[in-house]
This record gives sequence, C-alpha cells and structure tokens, in this order.
Amino acid sequence: MARKAQRGAGAGDGGQPDIERKVVEATMALVGEEGWSATTLNRIADRSGVGLAEIRRHFRSRPAILEAFARHVDEAVLAGGHFDADEPARDRLFDVLMRRFDALAPHKEAIRRLAAEARRHPLTALSGGPSFLRSMTWMLAAAGIGTGGLAGMVRARGLGVVYLRTLTVWLDDESEDLGRTMSTLDKALKRAEAMLGAMPGCRRTRRNDSTASEPQPA
Repeated sequence: MARKAQRGAGAGDGGQPDIERKVVEATMALVGEEGWSATTLNRIADRSGVGLAEIRRHFRSRPAILEAFARHVDEAVLAGGHFDADEPARDRLFDVLMRRFDALAPHKEAIRRLAAEARRHPLTALSGGPSFLRSMTWMLAAAGIGTGGLAGMVRARGLGVVYLRTLTVWLDDESEDLGRTMSTLDKALKRAEAMLGAMPGCRRTRRNDSTASEPQPA
C-alpha cells in the first residue's frame, strides 16, 4: 500500500514550549537515555528546569507525564488534516497510524526502552490501558470511523492490537521508507478487517456524521 504524504500541521507550534511540554520532553529524553525506572522526578526537574512544586501542579504522578506524552502524540495526529470521505476505511486507518509513528519517531529510543520495561513489569504496562484505549478511540475518529457504543469499543480494541503488533516491527525498522512497518501494518489491518466483518459501520461513517459519538477528551 502506498503511503500518502502528511497533510496539515505537526506536533509543536514553534513557539516557547509551555511547562507541560518542557516536562514531557525532558522525561522522554531521560527515558531514552536511562530507561523509565531511572527517570525520577528529581531528574526530570533537573533536566526540564521546572521545579518539583510546578511539576506537581501539572502532573499527579510520573505515569501522568507519560499520559501527557500520549496526548501530545494524539494531537499531532489529529492536526494532520482530513481524509477523502470516499477512501476505504482501511486506507484511512493506515494513514492515521503511520502519522502516529511519524509523531513517535523523535522518541523512538524512549519507546523502545518503555516497551522493554513493560515486558518485564506487566502490571505497569496494564496501568496505561485506559489511556491507550482513549488514544485508539481518537485514532478511529481521525480516520472518520464511528467510536460510539459497543461497536466503537470493539473497534478501538481491535485497532490497539493492530497498532501494538506493528509497533514491535517499527521499533526495529531503521529503513528510511519504513517498508517493513508499512507492510506489517497493511497486513494487520487486512486481518482485522476480515475478523471484524469489515469493521461494521466503518464504510458508512463519515467525519460529519452527527450520529457517531465522539471520544471524550482525556
């Protein structure tokens, strides 16, 4: 499947980063260098130049910083522009998830370390479950696919499986064109489409469909 060029704005606004973004960027840099376990709040404060009291005002815990990072990635994908409503749902999802990998690319080593630690500490990984499903719900919305009701929940979980399967390949794909990643994603979406009965409702839903429930902000 050919990959389309990104449309619209990417992450960041080019201005002076706000406190939340400073803390998130410092955290991801430290995770990339030393791993999550070694990334303490004091080290985050030192790297970001933001005092602990100010960090506490913005984040309730260390995991909340990772949730903010995921939200920033969501926002970068959502800012990428609209799709042709007549495009197949699978093509729209392909483009959305590739945008997500583009947004993650500057933090690839941090994601690699987080994934490795999640395998060693499954309870820590499970604690991010609701936040992860919210992100997948927003990815469905970005592709113009309905997110309401039981069907929306099934789609979000199915998309999460597709995304995580592709993520493991992306982490080891150092090619410029991300050929292995795109091939894996295309095959995974085809399998998911078949398993979910062509993802019920995907072909009927449009971005301006007033009957489709929208995900709630994190």
